[in-house]
Amino acid sequence: MADGPPPPSGSAPAVQSGIEIPPSKIQRLAAYRRLLVIAVIVLALDQATKLWINARVPFDPLHTHGVGGDIEVIRGFFYVIHVGNTGAAWSMFAGRSTLLALLACGTLVAIGLWRHSLGLRAPAAQVSFGLLCGGIVGNLIDRLAHGHVIDFLDFHFGSYVYPTFNVADSGICVGVISYLWQSLRAKPASEAR
Repeated sequence: MADGPPPPSGSAPAVQSGIEIPPSKIQRLAAYRRLLVIAVIVLALDQATKLWINARVPFDPLHTHGVGGDIEVIRGFFYVIHVGNTGAAWSMFAGRSTLLALLACGTLVAIGLWRHSLGLRAPAAQVSFGLLCGGIVGNLIDRLAHGHVIDFLDFHFGSYVYPTFNVADSGICVGVISYLWQSLRAKPASEAR
């Protein structure tokens, strides 16, 4: 004998016999499944590429391009090298790997705490933050395991050498840019009325 329609599958509370049943932890987590899946994919790609680099390309602590073992993909433009970055993007805050690891942990906690304010139930926001969180965790693992982030994608534009980066860095940059783009395109609440 059925008591009515089944409870909704989303994370909204179910009502049964006049009593509101809060969503389970699994239901609340499922509301962010797109974010979690993308974060896991970015993390897996990042760590797989870094494992391959560690196994195949000699570490270059002095960042000297052209060291034996570097892989020339496109002559004069794109190389795969193996360097360590103890700083943030463009080697800012170099030598502050512990501080940056703490900052990464704090950022992840802040995203979790302010997920509602950030609008993380929206699919587009979940894509952006999935890229961002996967990248943050990928680089955090490096800092904890190696004391530095493994960078290997090396691009040259004439005499200018773009700062070497990795898959996690790409996820972070694309995630931040896409979220900013979404935020700028969203109508302010006063215009929506």
